[in-house]
Amino acid sequence: MVSTGAAEGLSWWNRARPWLCMERCRAGEGWGAPGGSRRRRRRRRRREERGGGEAESPEDAGERQRRRLREACSELQSSEFWDSSLGTILKSLPKHPAAGKGVTRPSVEKALSAFEKLQLTPPAESVLEPSSQLQEEPSRSRAQDLQCVCYGIGNFSSCIQAQYQLAFLLLLLEELKIPEDLCYIFDPVFSTLEIKVLADLGLTVLLENEEGKRCIHNPTIFYMVHCGKALYNNLLWSNWSIEALSKTVIIGNSFKGIEDRMLSRIFQKDYSYIAKVLIATDEEALPSHPQYLDIFNDTSVHCFPLEKLRDLPPEIWKLQEEPVYPDEDQPEIIRNKK
Repeated sequence: MVSTGAAEGLSWWNRARPWLCMERCRAGEGWGAPGGSRRRRRRRRRREERGGGEAESPEDAGERQRRRLREACSELQSSEFWDSSLGTILKSLPKHPAAGKGVTRPSVEKALSAFEKLQLTPPAESVLEPSSQLQEEPSRSRAQDLQCVCYGIGNFSSCIQAQYQLAFLLLLLEELKIPEDLCYIFDPVFSTLEIKVLADLGLTVLLENEEGKRCIHNPTIFYMVHCGKALYNNLLWSNWSIEALSKTVIIGNSFKGIEDRMLSRIFQKDYSYIAKVLIATDEEALPSHPQYLDIFNDTSVHCFPLEKLRDLPPEIWKLQEEPVYPDEDQPEIIRNKK
């Protein structure tokens, strides 16, 4: 039998693991898979044998990162975890307002059709590419395309958790047939090398820290694994309308888990947009898998069905004050210093 104190300690550790993992990833430490230290030592020895530890060129470093991502994608794609996770995501998408009823295990095409039936307006804001030339926002002819926004991946060049999260994203884009340039990705900790690798993959790297305050016009999947509560709250505030939320899918930390781990008073006050939308949220957890426990634990798919949003009290949409967070929550979100 586990003592009460021990049980409480285990409970704290399980809650803290994703945050600690994220912090280590952001710091560039990384928690390697078993055998990772031995592999790193072998690589160091091989480099020393080849030429006394000569500095790696940017081209070689970029190719090495792309190779690691290909290997991670291949491993994930052949796993039971990927099949189960993809099934969970696809089952969640048709809960979208335009989806047909009575679908048990939809195909990718049916999932996409749930978004394509929406009447949308073209995006208004501009987006920057990490290069000497600026990338223009997609043309009006693509205004109904399903898009993706990714926040908070971390340093995938040094953190194996971040590497697998990025691999998962790349597989998801392929499965949902989302063009790479319609995936907008940002993390303030990205290195110059990482920005170049992402751009070479075709992703649109945002250069400005939006703090999660991105207004959507197209149906959009937000991929935000292990991000801070403030980022989710900011995102909801920026799209606080029935029309925008009904086009939104969030893959990230469980909203129910956030509520369970916080004092009700603080949750209602500091994270009011998560609190207010909970009753109108369909949440489906990604499957638990021991191999990827520290990478995707506490991750759920969140959708906001139109009929549930319409059932919320009308006055709930009138209050749209921008969120302000206490000083102790600053580590949860890196501020835009402009």
